[in-house]
Amino acid sequence: MLRPGRADDDGTRAPGVVERREVQSAVARFLTVGFLALVLVATPVAFWIRAEAERHALMNARDMTQRLADNVVGPLITRELLARDPVALERLDRRLAPWLANGNVTRIKVWDEQGRVVYSDAESLIGRDFEQEEWARLLLDGGPATATLESQTGEENEFEDGSGELVEVYVRSTSQTGDPMIFETYSSGEAVRREQYAVLMGMIPPTLLSLAVLQLAQLIPAVRLARRIQDHQGTRTALLRCAIEASDQERRQIASELHDEVIQDLSGLAYALESEERRGPPSMGPVFTNARTMLQNDVRLLRAMTTELYPPDLEELGLKASLMRLETPLVERGIAFLVEIPDELVLDRDQTVLVYRVAREALVNATRHSSAQSVEIRIRQSSQRTEITVSDDGVGFDTDEARPEGHFGLRILGDTIRQAGGSLDITSTLGVGTCVTAAFGGTAPGVRRARRRPARSPSQGAARLPAT
Repeated sequence: MLRPGRADDDGTRAPGVVERREVQSAVARFLTVGFLALVLVATPVAFWIRAEAERHALMNARDMTQRLADNVVGPLITRELLARDPVALERLDRRLAPWLANGNVTRIKVWDEQGRVVYSDAESLIGRDFEQEEWARLLLDGGPATATLESQTGEENEFEDGSGELVEVYVRSTSQTGDPMIFETYSSGEAVRREQYAVLMGMIPPTLLSLAVLQLAQLIPAVRLARRIQDHQGTRTALLRCAIEASDQERRQIASELHDEVIQDLSGLAYALESEERRGPPSMGPVFTNARTMLQNDVRLLRAMTTELYPPDLEELGLKASLMRLETPLVERGIAFLVEIPDELVLDRDQTVLVYRVAREALVNATRHSSAQSVEIRIRQSSQRTEITVSDDGVGFDTDEARPEGHFGLRILGDTIRQAGGSLDITSTLGVGTCVTAAFGGTAPGVRRARRRPARSPSQGAARLPAT
């Protein structure tokens, strides 16, 4: 049963409700995309802030170590200390004791140019020689100090192995004798991690707040834009409805004039010829007979044209009955005809007219060009999507060939359907058949053509359309 314009059982609502839901859906999509963008932006920013915080903490550790080396250790590296004099070593121990006691530094070493440990708070390391690496030679030659945060597993790190992450700092210093020295310290990495966390907690909230405010500031224009687009869509729909109504009015007027004037006059002329045939001389009988037959054929053709132009019973009888009335020209040519329509079909007036026009245009082409044995119309509907398929098992045509000018039925119909937010799809294969499918509720770029091979059953072919 056709019920134009009513809410169906699977969720179709009044236009106002649908429009509000469309705006709400657009806003929800905007917020979702904005949240994803927020996450995508905040994640690398957080890693960058974390890296910068670590770099800043290591820079502070390097500066502190340099001051310790220049102001505390350097003046106490005397000839006596280099000679491992116990008094000189004890004096440096006492001077560095506060630094080791407060936890800022966990290990201290002083190296000479040959890679020998001249001082360490771990007494067993004093006097030991280690291989001098390239970075040490560069540092002794005036290169930059280094600070790293990592676990220590080297040969000289027997006391630091297993202590987890440590801040290792190497700076250059000078002894009282003027010899270059390498001053090395280790400190816990927890201080660096604490500084990283503090910087993150100080930077991330304002960053996220700024991005959130930007998102909310864009929300109002986005809502206005969505409503404006919706208004334009409503205007376009209204214009399309006016165009369809104007077209229907023109078709109705032409059909009415043909039916009430031309067809009536020709019918009267046919009766007059029949009367003259009976009363006239026998020699004129064949002439009157041929003329009357031609008039009757023309009247029948004009009546079929009026039905094609505008079915007078589309609104009164419904879509299915109107489609069944298109069967006459097919039956006259011996073409089997099948119509399959759901019992519960919900279409408004405009959609009903478009569905009927698709069927009519496709059937006209099938009748005139396809040489088909059977034609089938199937209408399917799910949620807000309606699809009509007209298929035949005719000769088909090559979709790559250009169609001649002058036949614009389906071309114009395709533009109308596109403006209504639907799609028109024409597929055909030579010797197999053609399929015309119109869908409402989806989007498409107009009339699309694709080469594919449908089955030979009537449900998968359609009228040949060499020149629509």
